[in-house]
Amino acid sequence: MRIFSSTKYGVLRILFIVLLAFLALPLWSQTAVVTSPNKNINVALHSQQGGHTGNWYLEVAYSGTDTRYSVIPKIEIGLERNDQSFSGNLKFLKTGKPRLINEQYSAIHGKRSMRSNSANEVVVSFENPTKAKMNLIIRAYNDGVVFRYEFPEKSGTYTITDELTSFFIPDSTDRWLQKFDLSNEWLYNKRNDASEKADWGYPALFHASEGDCWYLIHEADVDRGYCATKLSSDGDKPAYKVTLPYPHEGEGEALPTISLPWQSPWRVIILGSLADIVESTLVEDVSKPSVIKNTDWIKPGLVSWNYWSDNHGTRDFQTVAAFTDLAAAMGWPYTLFDWEWDAMTNGGNVEDAAKYALSKGIKPLIWYNSGMFKWITATPIDRMKTHENRMEEFAWLKSLGFVGVKVDFFLSEKQYMIDYYLDILEDAAKFEMMVNFHGCIVPRGWARTYPHLMTLEAVRGAEWYNNGPEFTTTAPEHNSIIPFTRNVIGSMDYTPVTFTNSQYPHLTSYGHELAQSVVYESALQHMADRPDGYYNLPDAPRTFLRDVPVAWDDTKLLSGYPGRDIVIARRKGDSWYVGGLNSEQKEKVETIDFSFLPKGVKYKLTLIADGKHDKEFSTSYTVVDSSSKVDVKMLRRGGFAASIQPFE
Repeated sequence: MRIFSSTKYGVLRILFIVLLAFLALPLWSQTAVVTSPNKNINVALHSQQGGHTGNWYLEVAYSGTDTRYSVIPKIEIGLERNDQSFSGNLKFLKTGKPRLINEQYSAIHGKRSMRSNSANEVVVSFENPTKAKMNLIIRAYNDGVVFRYEFPEKSGTYTITDELTSFFIPDSTDRWLQKFDLSNEWLYNKRNDASEKADWGYPALFHASEGDCWYLIHEADVDRGYCATKLSSDGDKPAYKVTLPYPHEGEGEALPTISLPWQSPWRVIILGSLADIVESTLVEDVSKPSVIKNTDWIKPGLVSWNYWSDNHGTRDFQTVAAFTDLAAAMGWPYTLFDWEWDAMTNGGNVEDAAKYALSKGIKPLIWYNSGMFKWITATPIDRMKTHENRMEEFAWLKSLGFVGVKVDFFLSEKQYMIDYYLDILEDAAKFEMMVNFHGCIVPRGWARTYPHLMTLEAVRGAEWYNNGPEFTTTAPEHNSIIPFTRNVIGSMDYTPVTFTNSQYPHLTSYGHELAQSVVYESALQHMADRPDGYYNLPDAPRTFLRDVPVAWDDTKLLSGYPGRDIVIARRKGDSWYVGGLNSEQKEKVETIDFSFLPKGVKYKLTLIADGKHDKEFSTSYTVVDSSSKVDVKMLRRGGFAASIQPFE
């Protein structure tokens, strides 16, 4: 009896000590935890000091199979304003009531026409030592995590002097990064640490060593209230810091001015399998809904384009007419008049060229210099620079039958340049003009807000065959990296599908080039080759390029790995199209698994693959269903394309 009493007393004493320790801990509400609706993604807020006040960071965890593990162990948060700091010594105030985000919307172009996304959201409130408030809005989606800063006060104008958001990435993580350049046209290189001091462009792709988790870091919903940013590593710690523009990057003030109340752009982490990355529309999902009410005039399509084969082709009316004829012969709706159209001679001027295009049933698009840099003298220069210029120019273009503009040479991501992009989009919409940006920012979700923004360059595309010999050797690997990086976040004007050579030759096969029409998504897909490059194709690939869509109802990654290969399937209506690229210096056999097809439906497969050598096709026809598997041989640096039509 005495022994039992002693044991009971010991247990009670231990329980009392545990209770005291628990009471001494910070309250639960200090740490916000947000979990995705499917329970696979978890983001938690922690204090580095363990108390109510201090430095705060986010941790992102992922459940790939049965095990949850930390993918990004630390994302430091904080802002510096010209009047005060919102970083260290932030006091936790409260976590707001969780909110379910559940949204469906439609898209005119992109990976998927019907979008459905859901997320759980919490708002965490802080104050700094002066009692100034800052909120952190956190969402966990089924395909990623987003967060943004908010200053909730109702008035005040300030300058953001620094953003302290830093992503700490374990050194064992594989990463595909592009050195930052104001045209966003560098190559992605694979790395496994952050030891180099450098600036890096978005998006940045990572593959965690633990499990099979991939994630892509980007930003979305950049508006007039901020600038675009980049990532920077200092070489001393395994982190990538969100970095504001530098003073030398274009004219105007480098640091953004904000007016309260204010929200930052979203910091975006697309997360999951490699297929989750490629198929995600998260960048557009978190951006503002469309401001365009009537969208009937926004029509994606294929475009003939003369610049790649003849850098000064638009000076010559006969060249312009030949590319118009190409569009008509191929059934493409558009042709683009590129730079120097104001100097067009040899049978007609730009008005004559527009009339000729319309007479063939082809709608013309036209190029402009942004006019923002005096040292860029490509003409015409100043016709887009001011609101008055644009109103006059758009009215003139409308009267001639033009339906869209390509505006080039932005080369800055400061706040004033964000204003300029949005000014062009808003003025173009008044005249029902579609827009294509070149020499520009990478997509930030604007295609949802302004669906007449059809595509952006911001990629090392086929134009680089004109710029030097480098792209001949780097293109094959590069071509299968950008579907996992740049093209994930929005339309990409690579200007693909060239069979002849420009100033420097291809090493890629004809099958590789044909596949780009499916693998690369762009709402205006500029077919860059000269007319003979298409006229001389065999019937099957020529027919394929007549019919291939540019806007899709669904997208599925079937297989691939950045820099090695990719096979992607896209659906338009009841038809599917598949494109495959091989980037390696060896032949391989790819097995297409058709389990993505609806069960019980038979389809006619037209498979256009590599032939015996890189300038030959091999075409086959068969019937497939969801249980079928077909082997496809790809040459080194090869590829294939396939059309899958319902079998009647």
